[in-house]
Amino acid sequence: MNQRQFDKMRGDDGFIAALDQSGGSTPKALRLYGIPETDYAGDDEMFDKVHQMRSRIITSPAFAGNRILGAILFENTMERQIGGKPTAQYLWEEKQVVPFLKVDKGLAAEESGVQLMKPMPDLDTLLDRAVAQGIFGTKMRSVIKLAHEAGIRALLDQQFDIAKRILATGLVPIIEPEVDIHSPEKAHAETMLKDGILAHLNALAPDQKVMLKLTLPEQADLYKDCIEHPNVVRVVALSGGYSREQANERLAQNHGMIASFSRALSEGLSAQQSDDAFNTMLDASIQGIFEASKT
Repeated sequence: MNQRQFDKMRGDDGFIAALDQSGGSTPKALRLYGIPETDYAGDDEMFDKVHQMRSRIITSPAFAGNRILGAILFENTMERQIGGKPTAQYLWEEKQVVPFLKVDKGLAAEESGVQLMKPMPDLDTLLDRAVAQGIFGTKMRSVIKLAHEAGIRALLDQQFDIAKRILATGLVPIIEPEVDIHSPEKAHAETMLKDGILAHLNALAPDQKVMLKLTLPEQADLYKDCIEHPNVVRVVALSGGYSREQANERLAQNHGMIASFSRALSEGLSAQQSDDAFNTMLDASIQGIFEASKT
């Protein structure tokens, strides 16, 4: 583990940029950026387009380690270069931004009110590649739809079991049990989730440090005990479908929680913008999210 990166993630002001849209969510991300599906054919061209978008964000003067602590990458992005360097290396050496890698393979069908992660048969190989590329940590997402005790228990068992495999490689896992913002039982599910997370955290060894990525809760400061837990490096928030304004407003009410926004970060950016207009918009977005993350 890189101690400088660990110290930055644990103690500095800032937030994490989620640049990890995968194959399923990339067409929507490109559409919002002003690139319709008629502009590319097949996955290779699609990934070329999204890499151009991500490269434009990462190389912008607005994107730097003074406000952005880390960036979560999709596997395809990790394997590519920016500015003549592998993406993770460019992030840290040129921008002082800590690189993370999305490792899950998407969501299984809903069962018992939750969507577990699909099997990850190649996880060990992917983790070896991540370590070789200079990746600091990982991210994996599952989703809670209802306050179903057995479902939430199964979801957390899966998340923490895989997290321990990731920890064994020296990487820091971001555990992401998202609560759907449209859930009719959102507040109840969040209370159950918090209790389950704390039970798992209390069972970790002192040197097993994890991060948590959580939906902005209905009750402000709900996750205070998680934020203060000795096994937790940082608790970050996903925007989850809230607009950037809504997400920032909710985030500011949750002290010690920082952003890890994807769509809310790129909101308003367009392939058709001039570089000046693009950088100005991105700078304003980053500053708003940075301020909300400082509370």
